[in-house]
Amino acid sequence: MPTPTPTIYETSCSDGIAAPAPSSNPGLVNDCAALMEGKDMLRGTAILDWDYGKPIATWEGVTVSGTPQRVTKVELQDGELTGAMPSSLGNLSNLERLDLDNNELNGNIPPELGSLSNLTILLLSWNGLSGSIPLELGNPSNLVWLDLDNNELSGGIPPELGNLSNLETLNLHSNELSGSIPSELGNLSNLTWLILHSNGLSGSIPPELGNLSKLGFLGLSENELSGSIPPELGNLSNLRQLLLNDNGLSGSIPPELGDLPYLEMLGLGGNELSGCAPATLRSALADSDAAGLSFCAETAP
Repeated sequence: MPTPTPTIYETSCSDGIAAPAPSSNPGLVNDCAALMEGKDMLRGTAILDWDYGKPIATWEGVTVSGTPQRVTKVELQDGELTGAMPSSLGNLSNLERLDLDNNELNGNIPPELGSLSNLTILLLSWNGLSGSIPLELGNPSNLVWLDLDNNELSGGIPPELGNLSNLETLNLHSNELSGSIPSELGNLSNLTWLILHSNGLSGSIPPELGNLSKLGFLGLSENELSGSIPPELGNLSNLRQLLLNDNGLSGSIPPELGDLPYLEMLGLGGNELSGCAPATLRSALADSDAAGLSFCAETAP
């Protein structure tokens, strides 16, 4: 089988400057080529100092570590980037953190990011990213933190995200997501933050979310959810904030919610709920949310 011809990026990265000691750090040569291939697409009209004439470890936002050396972090938050995300970022096989928060990026999230098996943190919030969330983002099994909020993402939440067994934060709020909340999210046993508010999500709240025993924050407000509040949410023993306001929820408030020991804030307003609220929720339920709802009589011990 013939040896592939090196790309112009690989050739320029092999001269010993951008990637020092290239024979000892072949992976760093590949990383250099991946970054340079995507540089112009990523920066758009912004200035980005990535250059073959200086070591990659000195490039803006790039962290190199390990032996042999590899790129492990790309952090260009608040960088005024106006381009799009290049698929070549998926070639950074040792990347652990990708932070492009608070730029002006547009276009789709490359599905190639799903091949980054060492990725633990992916932060893409506060951009103008559009299109669907790639189902391939359910592949990086080491992912702990996924922030895609405040973009223009559409379509459904991929059920494949339920494969991210180490995920602790899933933040998708303030997009244009639609469809139902996948029941597979109930498999995320390490999740502490689930933030899905301000989308167009519909259907019922999956009772499987009651399996998220470490969850401290559940934000589902300002969607188009319907049906009743699952009593299984009363199993979330570490929950501190539960925001369900401004949906189309109906039925009664499950008494199980009154047993949540750490609940500090409960948002229920802007729904079609009936009946009374457990008296133990009096301090957590804001006055505006309590409008139209009485509190159930306390049962004598």
